[in-house]
Amino acid sequence: MASPYRSLPSVDRFLSDDRILRLVSSYSREAVLDLVKAQLDDTRRAITSGAEAPALDELVDAIEARASAQWSPWPAPIINATGVILHTNLGRAPLSHEATEAARLAATGYSDLELDLHTGRRGSRQAYIGSLLCQLTGAEAAIVVNNNAAAILLGLAAIAAGKEVIVSRGEAIEIGGGFRIPDVLRQSGAILVEVGTTNRTYVRDFEAAITEDTGAFLSAHASNFRVTGFTHSPELSELVEAGRQRGIIVLHDLGSGCLLDTSRYGLAHEPTPQESVRAGAGLAFFSGDKLLGGPQAGIVVGKQHLIDVVSKHPLARAVRIDKLSIAALSATLLHYIKQEAEEKVPVWRMIAMPLSRLEATSRRWSEALGPRASVADSLSTIGGGSLPGETLPSRVVSIDTTGYRGGAEVLAQRLREGRPPIVGRIEDERILIDPRTVLPEDEEALLRGVRQALS
Repeated sequence: MASPYRSLPSVDRFLSDDRILRLVSSYSREAVLDLVKAQLDDTRRAITSGAEAPALDELVDAIEARASAQWSPWPAPIINATGVILHTNLGRAPLSHEATEAARLAATGYSDLELDLHTGRRGSRQAYIGSLLCQLTGAEAAIVVNNNAAAILLGLAAIAAGKEVIVSRGEAIEIGGGFRIPDVLRQSGAILVEVGTTNRTYVRDFEAAITEDTGAFLSAHASNFRVTGFTHSPELSELVEAGRQRGIIVLHDLGSGCLLDTSRYGLAHEPTPQESVRAGAGLAFFSGDKLLGGPQAGIVVGKQHLIDVVSKHPLARAVRIDKLSIAALSATLLHYIKQEAEEKVPVWRMIAMPLSRLEATSRRWSEALGPRASVADSLSTIGGGSLPGETLPSRVVSIDTTGYRGGAEVLAQRLREGRPPIVGRIEDERILIDPRTVLPEDEEALLRGVRQALS
C-alpha cells in the first residue's frame, strides 16, 4: 500500500495553483510559501494521527483560510447588539463622526501637533487639549497621557515617589486585566499605607496615619464594583480639608471620566471631574474612552503647580499620548463645549435613547426578520467599569432558536462569524438583539447578517 504522505502535493505544485498564485500577487512569495509549508506540516501530523490525506483543493482551501485569518485587517469592525454600551471586549466607546474625521486628518497629513503657528517655534501637544479640559472642568491645568493607568502611575511617581500614600482599605482595588492600585503604588515608588476597613473608613483614619513621610492621600472611585450595606467612606471634601490642614495633597482617581450628570438618565450619580476640582483635589485622574466617550486616554486635571511637576517627570515622555488619539479626544471634548454631546457622542446618544425609539426600532426589525423574531423587554448596561449594577430599560428583538440546529449557541457563533460579525447575547435559548448599541449606519448590515444566519 502506498504511503499517504506520498500523495501530498509538492510545494512546487502548490505554487502553480491559480488560487495560490493570487495569494502570492496579493502578499509575497515568501509569506505564502511559509503558509504552504505550515499547512503541509499540520497535514502530515494529522495523517500520523490516522487522518486520510486531503486532496489539493482541500489543502488550498485551508491555506486560503489561514491567509484570511492571519492577514486580514485587524481589529475588524463588528456590530455590537449586546446592549452593553461600553463593551471592553469590543473596544469600549465608539467615536463620533467628528472625532473619527479628526483622527483621519491627523493620520493622513502633517499637522501643527507641536508647532506654534504664531511664533513658528516648537509648541506643546498638551496646550490646546489642556485649555479645553480646563474650560470643561474648571481646573487650573491639565495633561493627557495614553491611558488612565499610566496617568495614575505618572501622578504618583511625580508627586509621591519615596513617600507614603494613604488609601482606604476598601479602595485598594483591582480593576480589569489584573490592574491593582497597590501594585501601581509600588511601581511608582510610593509606599502604600492602608487605613480603615474593607467596608468602613473615616477621615479620622487618614489623619491618624499621617507621619512626616506622608506624601498624599489617594481616593479611588470604585468604578467597576459596588459595596452595599454597612458602609462608610469619607467625602472627598473631607479629605481635602484634612489634607489642607496638614499640607498633604489629595489625589483622586475618578475612573470613568463622566462630564455629564448621569442622574438625568435614571442612573446613579457618577462623580465628575468638575466636582473633584471644586472639592479641591490636587490632581484628578480619569479615562478618555469610558463615559467621556472618546479614544483611549488618561487625563489628569488639577492645580497648576502639580501639573507642572507631573509634566516634567521623565515618565511623562514614556506615556505620552499619540497624535491620532489627541486629535480624536480634542474633537470629543468640543462636543461637550458645544453642549451637543448627547446628540453627537455615541455613548451618550445610546444612554439618552428613549424607550419609544427602541420599541419602534425593535418592531421594525422584528417584522423584517420573520416569525422567529419578536419584541421583548430587556435591560441595557453601561459596562466598561462604569456605573456597576446600573441598567437602562430597553426593548429588544428576541430570536427564538427552538428547532434551530445547535440552538442559540450555534446561531450566536454564525452571527459572530458573519461579515460583518454580529455580537448579541443569549438568554433562555433566545438570541437578544438590543438596538440601543447598534449604530444607525449598521442597521442594514445587521438585518442582512441575521437573516443569513437564520437561513
